[in-house]
Parts: sequence; C-alpha cells; structure tokens
Amino acid sequence: MFSAIARIFRTPDLRRKIGFTLGIIALYRLGAHVPAPFVDFPNVQECIGASSSTDGLLSLVNLFSGGALLQLSIFALGVMPYITATIITQLLRVVIPHFETLYKEGQAGQSRLTQYTRYLTIALALLQSTTLVTVARSGQLFGNTGVPACEQLLTNDVWWAQLLMIITMTAGTGLIMWFAELVTERGIGNGMSLLIFTSIAATFPGAMWAIWLARGFEVFLLVLAVGIVVVALVVYVEQSQRRIPVQYAKRMVGRRTYGGTNTYIPIKVNMAGVVPVIFASSLLYIPALLAQFNQPAVGESPAGWVTWVSQYLTTGDSPVYMLVYFLLIIGFTYFYVAITFNPVEVADNMKKYGGFIPGIRAGRPTAEYLDYVLTRITLPGSIYLGLIALLPLIALATVGANQNFPFGGASILIIVGVGLETVKQIDAQLQQRHYEGLLR
Repeated sequence: MFSAIARIFRTPDLRRKIGFTLGIIALYRLGAHVPAPFVDFPNVQECIGASSSTDGLLSLVNLFSGGALLQLSIFALGVMPYITATIITQLLRVVIPHFETLYKEGQAGQSRLTQYTRYLTIALALLQSTTLVTVARSGQLFGNTGVPACEQLLTNDVWWAQLLMIITMTAGTGLIMWFAELVTERGIGNGMSLLIFTSIAATFPGAMWAIWLARGFEVFLLVLAVGIVVVALVVYVEQSQRRIPVQYAKRMVGRRTYGGTNTYIPIKVNMAGVVPVIFASSLLYIPALLAQFNQPAVGESPAGWVTWVSQYLTTGDSPVYMLVYFLLIIGFTYFYVAITFNPVEVADNMKKYGGFIPGIRAGRPTAEYLDYVLTRITLPGSIYLGLIALLPLIALATVGANQNFPFGGASILIIVGVGLETVKQIDAQLQQRHYEGLLR
C-alpha cells in the first residue's frame, strides 16, 4: 500500500493534480469557517455548543455543508443548492421534451443542460439564503434552546444588512460551483462529489468525540466497530452488480468487419445512489414544518393532527417515523430508477447496433426482460438503502448516541461511493503510466 502511494507522488502529473485538488479542498474548508457579514460569531458558537442536534431536513443540509450552515458562514449553503438543481433538472427531462432532446444531443446538449443547472443553482441559493437569514433573524435557527444568545445572532438586522448577507451566501454557492468545476478539469475525480465528501468527512471527528463524551468509551468503541462493519458491507453492495450478457453480430461495412464482440450491461444493486434518502428526508420534513406553523395560541389546545405529528413524525426514535421513512425510501428508489434507466431506450440502442441478449429476441422482448431484471434487483437495493438510512435512528433509540450518527444514512453512502470512484481514477492514471496501480 505504501509503495503504491509512493508511486503516486513520483508521477509529476498525478502529483500536481492531487496537490491542486487538496488546495481547493483547503480553500473550501476555510470558507466554511469564515462568518458572513453582520453575524455575531461568539453568539453563534455559544448556540452551537448549547444545541445537541438538529432535526429533519436542516440536519441534512448542515451535514452537506460540513457544519457551515449553523455557523452562518459565507459557504453556509454548501453544495445543497447544486444537488437540488441537478435532481430537478433530471426530473424535468421526463416532463419537458426539450430537456430530453438536449440530453440525447451529446456533448453540446449536455453542456446546455449544465448551464441550466447553474442558473437554477443560483436561483435556489438566493431562495435558501433568504430563508436562512430570515430564520436567523427571528432567533429560531437553533430551536428553543433557552439560551438568550440564540435570539440575537445578527449584529445588525436592517434591510441592507440582510441583503448583503443574502448576496454573500449566494456568491459563496457560485464560488463552490467554480471550485468543483476546477477540480473536475484540473484535479482528480468529480469536483462536486469530492466537496460533498469533504463536507461530510469533516463532521466525523466531532460526531465521534460527542459520542465519547456523552456515552463513554465503551459506546464509542461499539460505534466504531459497527462503523467498520457497515463500511465493509456498503463497499460490498456498492460494488455488486448483475451483468446481463450482450452479443453483437458481425456486419460488413465496405471491406471492414464490425461487431462480433461480447460485452455486458452492468445493473448495480444500488442504482439510485443516495438520492432516495434525500427525497425521503425532504418529504418527511414537510409534516413537521406544517405542524410548526399551526401551533396554537397561548392557552389553547393544539389540533389532533398537530399533536400526532409532533409525537410520531418529528423525533427519529419513534417507530412510526422509522417505518414511514423506510417505506418512502423504497418508493423513491423505484421511482428514481424508473426515471434514470429506460429499458426501452437501451433495447432500441442495442437493436440499432446489432446487439442482442442470448436467448432473448431484440426489440420489445429485450425491453421487457431488462425491466423484469431491473424490478427484481431494485427490491434488495431499496431495502439496503432503507436499512442504511435507519442506522442513525436505531443508534439514537438504542444507545442514545448522537442523532448525527456518522456511520449511516446519506453520509456513509457518499463517503464510500466517492472514495471508491476517486481511488479507481487514481488507479487508472497509474496504469496508463505502466505502473501496477492501487487496486489488485
């Protein structure tokens, strides 16, 4: 292993790419700790120390920002606006035919879609920064902590100060996008994925230290052991795939013979990635948000549905919350896989280039066979996603560990997925230079 790492740094081009990537990551983490204008930084730090955890969608956004959201930094929004814009653009391909046409046009069309995603990211950043500043001004960012400092997070709450904060946070999101594109072009791996990886990995030491302080060394070791097992299982499942064999018939074009090769269609067990977890978390936050806006006046009793939502759909240790969360993840997994993988399109492309699955006729029978395999393999993939997402909630209910349990949910899926892809890219670059590579 150490010899492989030494080979990386002996290669000038690869060493320069990795150094550039690490430099961008360092700038990104520095920006996550620089407070936005007119933020009372001592009060914010006092509130962060007083609040034990955040709930619902807010915890997910704070996780993806590397803790910058609650610090009200210039990078407070993190990569969440870009992730949301990317998902919306993918979903709009089903609704808007023009988007689907652009996707099929190749590099030029996808460049146009990328530009649309950038515009949508800035619009979402503007909306989210406005919401964040409004919540911070009202003193409800950290909930009802009972700390007076949490009600005064801004040093100046006039309109032009709030406008400057909104512009700063929106510009921070644009700068993060630029960082990600620089890493993709001149560094190693996918830039946006690496920045998400960095944001989540930055929260791991703090989460583990909080578990040690709150529950003791024995629970800390138990969480660490569970984490190692979970990482191994996630790596195993993420690498698992069903390979459907495909043969291409020989054909003559002029004096040359094309085709006659054997290949396969890799269908991963987890084709949806982490998107269903994000969808389910966002949707499950809506009832709690509605209940929060329908709180009764002083002296009045709350409505029945508000009491039920507050009791069962706001805390992660509730069995009803866990069940609804699990079922939503399964449903969204099937939904997202159906959008991203079109068996009819794959079958048509195979037929166009003379490819066929042995024993299956080309055209509609091939599409039906692919749909059958996809439906069967998505079930264990969706159950796997649901169980991984429930790990933090189970840890909270059993050992009382921090709700931001590091080895579960979206965090561990992103950490493992991005780590595997980055290692594969480094390995491919080493093999191009006639080295053994990292993977054996």
